[in-house]
Amino acid sequence: ITLQSSEVWRAVCVCVCVCVSNKHKPWIETEYQGIVMENDNTVLLNPPLFALDKDAPLHYAGEICGFRVHNGPGGSGSAQFEAVVLDRSTGEGLVRSKEPLDCESQKEHSFTIQAYDCGEGPDGTNSKKSHKATVHVRVNDVNEFSPVFVERRYEASVPEGRLFDRIVRVEAVDADCSPQYSQICFYDIITPNVPFTIDNDGNIKNTEPLDSKRQRVHSFWVTAFDCGKNRAQADAQVIVTVKPSCKPGWIGWTKRTEYTPGSGSIPLFPNLHLEACEETVWNIQATVELQTGHIGKGCDRDSYSDRSVRRLCGAVRGEVDLLPPPSPATNWTTVLPTLPSSDSSLVFSFNGSTHVAVVPDSVASAVSGDHFTLQLWMRRGGASTQPLANQARGTRKEEETIICSTVKNDDSYSHYSLSVHGCRLSLFYWPDVSAARPVKFLWKLEQVCDSEWHHLSLSVQFPSVTLYVDGVTFDPALIHDNGAIPNPAPHQRLVIGACWGNLTIKDLSNSSIITIVPLFVSGYKGLLSGVTVRPGNVEPHSVVECLYACREGLDFGDLETLGSGMKVHVNPSQSVLVLEGDDIESFNRAVQQVTYRNSLRFATPGVRPLKLTTSLRCFSEESCLSLRQLEGYLVVLQPDAPQISLSGVGPHLARPAAEFEGPQGVPLFPELRIVCSLSHAVNTAAQGMEGGALMSDAVAHTLDGCEVQPLGEELNPEREELLIDMEALKERGLDIINTTAYIAITGAESISVYEDVLRSIRYRLAKGSARFERRFRLSCSEMNGRYTSNELTVEVNFLHSLDSLYHPSHLLASQQQFLHPSHHTGELSGHTLPNPHRNSVVPGAATVIIMVCVGFLVVMVILGVFRIRSIHRRGEGARGGSKEGSNQWDDSALTIIVNPMETYENRMGIATDMEGECDDEEEVVDSPDDTSDDQRIIIKKEGRDSAPRRY
Repeated sequence: ITLQSSEVWRAVCVCVCVCVSNKHKPWIETEYQGIVMENDNTVLLNPPLFALDKDAPLHYAGEICGFRVHNGPGGSGSAQFEAVVLDRSTGEGLVRSKEPLDCESQKEHSFTIQAYDCGEGPDGTNSKKSHKATVHVRVNDVNEFSPVFVERRYEASVPEGRLFDRIVRVEAVDADCSPQYSQICFYDIITPNVPFTIDNDGNIKNTEPLDSKRQRVHSFWVTAFDCGKNRAQADAQVIVTVKPSCKPGWIGWTKRTEYTPGSGSIPLFPNLHLEACEETVWNIQATVELQTGHIGKGCDRDSYSDRSVRRLCGAVRGEVDLLPPPSPATNWTTVLPTLPSSDSSLVFSFNGSTHVAVVPDSVASAVSGDHFTLQLWMRRGGASTQPLANQARGTRKEEETIICSTVKNDDSYSHYSLSVHGCRLSLFYWPDVSAARPVKFLWKLEQVCDSEWHHLSLSVQFPSVTLYVDGVTFDPALIHDNGAIPNPAPHQRLVIGACWGNLTIKDLSNSSIITIVPLFVSGYKGLLSGVTVRPGNVEPHSVVECLYACREGLDFGDLETLGSGMKVHVNPSQSVLVLEGDDIESFNRAVQQVTYRNSLRFATPGVRPLKLTTSLRCFSEESCLSLRQLEGYLVVLQPDAPQISLSGVGPHLARPAAEFEGPQGVPLFPELRIVCSLSHAVNTAAQGMEGGALMSDAVAHTLDGCEVQPLGEELNPEREELLIDMEALKERGLDIINTTAYIAITGAESISVYEDVLRSIRYRLAKGSARFERRFRLSCSEMNGRYTSNELTVEVNFLHSLDSLYHPSHLLASQQQFLHPSHHTGELSGHTLPNPHRNSVVPGAATVIIMVCVGFLVVMVILGVFRIRSIHRRGEGARGGSKEGSNQWDDSALTIIVNPMETYENRMGIATDMEGECDDEEEVVDSPDDTSDDQRIIIKKEGRDSAPRRY
């Protein structure tokens, strides 16, 4: 068929197309990644959007008519995007947004898309759709925002003179969503010529030390840039204030502090406060250390003997001093060397070998029993200050025995020993060496090996044992049974500084001969003082604490004012005080209440070093302050010396010889007065005096010893002695040493007690022994001899009558009747005359010489008498002729003598009321009784108003 026209051809084609069916579905990629800019709506897909159809190149069926957008997995997205066909034949498409997108509100979108072909004809009948493909669209950011500072103004304050890593940090933010445009890339200081710099993180620091005097406030501006080089909308202002220099540490520290004895408690740091320079501190700890190891036995204690301190602390009497001062009665300590002690106590040194004290059996028997209290002061290693733990590190330390005792109890023997071994203290106790098994108590103590003074009190109430070290109770670390060991020799023995043992020596030539040599083993090396044992009940804890108690130490003023969160801790010896708190203000108030106290009225003068160590904890441990240790010292001034005055006894004590020879003797100090006072300078302007005056403030005193000593020769026990009431001394707890050279009464007691005791001391002579004068000296002391009294001297005079003292021969009597009585006054007063029963035979030559001398003497006496009478007559006119004035008694002592010249003077009419003075203050007067011509009274006046005594 030949087709001649286009209409026919067109009809044929249509018929053909209609006859072809739509067999295949369009196909697209399963997933697309798209990018769209905030300022654009075209989405760039990867891969590009193409729809393929296998029916191509068939008309309609092989063409793509459109794309359909569906909601994504989240249920949104289709409303914001659309897909259009660019070329139906090739299937090319385009995805675009219907409205502008905002990255800041949503950065990513997801949706699905399908492709549709054109079907089998123009009307799209029988069209097919592809599978659903997922499209992910990311919205790219545009740098549309500029940085904005969080604060418009930044302020900081820093101390001057320092370089800081950071003073203040500024911060700016950007609203863009992408990292590129939302990040701040750098900051800049736009104010020129300022000593500051800023880094990319906004940290500002100074480039040079700041000076508050030159410029107190620095003000400058800073700006910020994001990574898209957009500058901040508004700049920020920075103000830095420079504070005057702040030095962290303690302010107001005084290196030297003075303490006046008797002041009670004084604050050590009244103006001290901690400056943290605005550092945030959450814990503060300060340790105050008072070093008193060089004062006595570790601190200032009562300066009395250990025995006296026990009495002052109320300890039960009956203790036995195992290391008493060396004396003839306590000679077992004479072999021990002693060391000086600042607290006047007696310190014995032991070398571990030859220095051993063996207590006599008579003393050891007094401390027997299984209930006793052993007390002592101990310092290991002697005078060395290096701790034994360091001295013997790496070497084996041998056991050292302090005390070793075996005592007899009825028919059995008990044994115990106190020893140290390294840093361990052990008590080995054997209640019955013939029956029971021994028990060993062990304590591990640092105090045993630190080479410092420590007080040990061991109370044994077997099987219970209590140990106090420096007043603190310690329980045994170990108690065990030692099992069967060889019994010690059943011999009562008490040894200080070692224990005893036996060395067995066999004779090599004769094996049957065995020699046992006793020797001492396990010697102690160190110092001991105040070793006492008291049998019976154990010592109360309060007494033990009193014996150790320091009279000086650190203290806290008022615990009620202690702020919240503050803690105070003081060690038992009160040498270390620890303060802990979390607030600086409260801590400063607490430090200012740390005090030093010394309860001794006569404190030991000297220097006490002080140390203050501070530890801080901050929230920022890297920048936390570190404070150096502060060192200073406390000076205890010399206390006012007490004036111990002995008075009330005259320099002469004249009594008839018969009273001295009586059974009770004569009291030496019958009216003794003891006064203790302190002398202080006072303002004398109001008193109108020059040179100053003294006033006495009586204070409570306790004497600790008095001594009565005969001057010249020692007492002769055969004809003289000093008597004292021993029962009264025992009741008062005083000790006495009575020798021919002196009497020493010791023990801490009140002044009134010592007055009573000294007034009771009597001097007694044997019959016929009152021949020579005697002088005695009395002195007292307190604080173990630290302060002494004046020396009171009493001269004893023996009064004799002529009848009993002198019976001359006829020759001597005839010679002496011409002697003036004044020539005998000095001889009879307080002196012994020659033996009255001895008659002398005078040779002829001697008789002539005596008669010549007597004649010359008589002439001189007569001339003297006439001269005295003439002077007396001239003086009667001035005295009004009254003899009463010349017969008045003066204040000197008067004695009684026999006047052999009285008959001669009466014949001559010579007045016998002559005035005169002699060296011994005696006055010759007429006898008030004229019944006898050969007696004259020598009277010793006791006072101005007292009547004369007649003997």
